[in-house]
Amino acid sequence: MKSTYTCSGEELKLNSKIPFRVMEKEDDMYEEIAQIMVDTIKAKNGEKTLIICPVGPIKQYPIFAKKVNEEKLSLKNVWFINMDEYLDDDEKLISKESILSFRTTMDNLCYSKIDPELVMPEKQRIFPVPGKEKEVDALIEEMGADLCLTGVGINGHIAFNEPPEKDDNITDEEFEKISTRCLDISRETITNNGANKIFGALDVFPKRCITLGMKQLLSAKKFKVYLYCNWQWGIMRKIALENPTKTAPASFLQNHPDAEMVVTRELFEKKVF
Repeated sequence: MKSTYTCSGEELKLNSKIPFRVMEKEDDMYEEIAQIMVDTIKAKNGEKTLIICPVGPIKQYPIFAKKVNEEKLSLKNVWFINMDEYLDDDEKLISKESILSFRTTMDNLCYSKIDPELVMPEKQRIFPVPGKEKEVDALIEEMGADLCLTGVGINGHIAFNEPPEKDDNITDEEFEKISTRCLDISRETITNNGANKIFGALDVFPKRCITLGMKQLLSAKKFKVYLYCNWQWGIMRKIALENPTKTAPASFLQNHPDAEMVVTRELFEKKVF
């Protein structure tokens, strides 16, 4: 087979070390994600359900809310734990007034659109918080995560588990087991997210974040990762074809017993080299 970046799409699919599926359109992904969330909750038959949620992708949330309302699906025994959030200069969660706030995104696209008699209590809409990292880790360990949904960053991060800097001596094995923590956002992520979210105003983009750890994410019983952006073409191939490594954290999904990578046909068929 040719190299990571020059092999054909079919070779990529055949040799992917993560189960690999192609969807026709990006919009199909959002419908599927919403349905998977609903199906996961239904399958628990009213028992406690814990889903680890992303802010990116996000367009599934209004679809999910609509399904919940139409089916009168109670979320009273459901916990959503979001993966991460930006921090301000005082090492606190950024204001919910910020256009970058993941908490506000969840409120606007998900919780506020669900009938009040169906939506879960606010105490079950969880974000990791500085100083309370061990609390969220303990909750995930105690309840067990039924499902984790995510995209992938340009450098292979999932949640904000950024690849370590070159002078960081953490091993691959240690990185795969790292827990919830506050950390610096990588230059690549600041540039990519800042270009897309605030049109390149990088000097005011947050430099710190809090994230669930790889240990918590990979503990989920089922893991789905969705890729649909042009800039994910390279990392899609790297995490699918190369060995698991801390330099592309999503590659550790190769070690997960029930993970799947889903990509759009446009991304799958794109030939760059």
